[in-house]
Amino acid sequence: MDPPVYPDAEAGRVPVAAIIRAVAAAAPDAECLIGPGAVRSTRAQFADRARRFSWALVSEGLGCFRERDELLPHESGQDHLAILMLNRPEYLEAMVGAFNARVAPFNVNHRYTATELVEVLTDAKATAIVLEHQFLDVLRPALHRLPLLRRVFCVDGQAEGAIDYEAALAAAPEGYPSVEPSADDLYLLYTGGTTGRPKGVMWRNGDAVIECFDAARTAQPLEAFLDVMRPDLRSLTCAPFMHGAGQWTAMRAMLAGGCVVIPEHTDHLDPVDVWHTIERESVTLLGIVGESFARPLLDEFERGGHDASSLNVVLTGGAPLSARTKARLLDALPTVMVVDGFGSSESGGQMSIVSTAGAASSGVFRPRQNRTVVLSADRTSVLTAGSEDVGWLATGGRLPLGYLGDPELTALAYPTIGGVRYAAPGDHARRRADGSIEALGRESVCINTGGEKVYAEEVEDAVLRHRSVLDCIVVGRPSETWGSEVAAVISLAHPAMDAPEPSELAGLMGDLARFKHPKSVIVVDEIRRSPAGKADYAWAREVASGGSPS
Repeated sequence: MDPPVYPDAEAGRVPVAAIIRAVAAAAPDAECLIGPGAVRSTRAQFADRARRFSWALVSEGLGCFRERDELLPHESGQDHLAILMLNRPEYLEAMVGAFNARVAPFNVNHRYTATELVEVLTDAKATAIVLEHQFLDVLRPALHRLPLLRRVFCVDGQAEGAIDYEAALAAAPEGYPSVEPSADDLYLLYTGGTTGRPKGVMWRNGDAVIECFDAARTAQPLEAFLDVMRPDLRSLTCAPFMHGAGQWTAMRAMLAGGCVVIPEHTDHLDPVDVWHTIERESVTLLGIVGESFARPLLDEFERGGHDASSLNVVLTGGAPLSARTKARLLDALPTVMVVDGFGSSESGGQMSIVSTAGAASSGVFRPRQNRTVVLSADRTSVLTAGSEDVGWLATGGRLPLGYLGDPELTALAYPTIGGVRYAAPGDHARRRADGSIEALGRESVCINTGGEKVYAEEVEDAVLRHRSVLDCIVVGRPSETWGSEVAAVISLAHPAMDAPEPSELAGLMGDLARFKHPKSVIVVDEIRRSPAGKADYAWAREVASGGSPS
């Protein structure tokens, strides 16, 4: 069976739907998806279920009603499908089914309350949602506040007021709906709120194929994707699909003709389950999110009894790994390559650090294909290599259209300089003389102490070198002298250990100026992080200022 031909392929941008169909046609019986409860799908089976869900959407009147060339950058001409689930096969089926139907899928945080769900679904102008029954119970009392939400699909059985997902798939006719997916159709990715309230980043899905899902680093016709398929790629991501890090790792494997592996336990990180799954399914790539994933996984692996010989790559994105943890990871898995990926919902992948046994590095990145630069503080020029100025990390090339419904914020985050449009969503950075980039952290977690700026992540990395520190968040807290002073909120590696005094930490600060050193250390039982491993800075600021750590 020949792969379908799409007009966009000749322009070098191929829609997700076209690649999934082509990959399935090339080797329909190859394993594609392994999920909880002994679920195993071939490429043909996965593509068929996604096809059936596209019929469920189209039969409910959902799709595209205005083409991209009729719209402003912050506008959408499609229906939007919210996906509210834990990691499970139906999450990816729903995404691809939506692309087939020209409906824009978007992620919803499964920890949101009913009020928060209403806020994000209203902001996204969601017209349909596919979810698990447990989250329908949370949302149901607030459905009357969502007049645009026309259809609710429930993936795990019948539920009052919802369409049974499996029944809808079973009712689908043969073939695909008579709609032609376009590379211009939206992939809508909601941020986690680290730069303010959650916002919908509008990607053309053909651009997301390359910049988010990393299916090919250059624009190619459809046939080229088949030429570079990686059927040997067996990818397990610990990150939830409700965040970009999880979606991107999974979709990368899907579009590369590999296999996505989902552990049995998906409501929390279960290190024993993860290592057993890696061994059982011969996983080659493990996706994690920084310290809060790496450390418990390492603790369990070091207890012994696990075979990770199939692993080739450990990929971390969304949160950095400290130098100490990275060295520990390479000691435990000496044949593995550790890739520190740096990117954002607003820019896609920007740069990375690759470390191997005996050659670990952290903090300084190599920009990807010279498309990542540092802009001046006023966003009017590109800083040259070796500049002492701290500026904004920015990326050119294929970028999102902007933020859904927000032209002002779109203009700020996507400035045009010298005829080149950049994404600069809020990360501080410095360009070194050798062209490498030193990432300094988000503006939202920058600490202003006595008129000097302190970037939390560089101090956190230093604090984590202390043997008694398990985890750490560095924040500013009110100071009569400095306005704000640096405070380290830590958890201990063992309850019997003593917390380090600020004077002890000073010896770990390396080249950091004295004003960056923590003035106080606050010990908590556990550092609070999001399900994706990102630090909860608002919580840490409250704790550092004398609030309750609960």
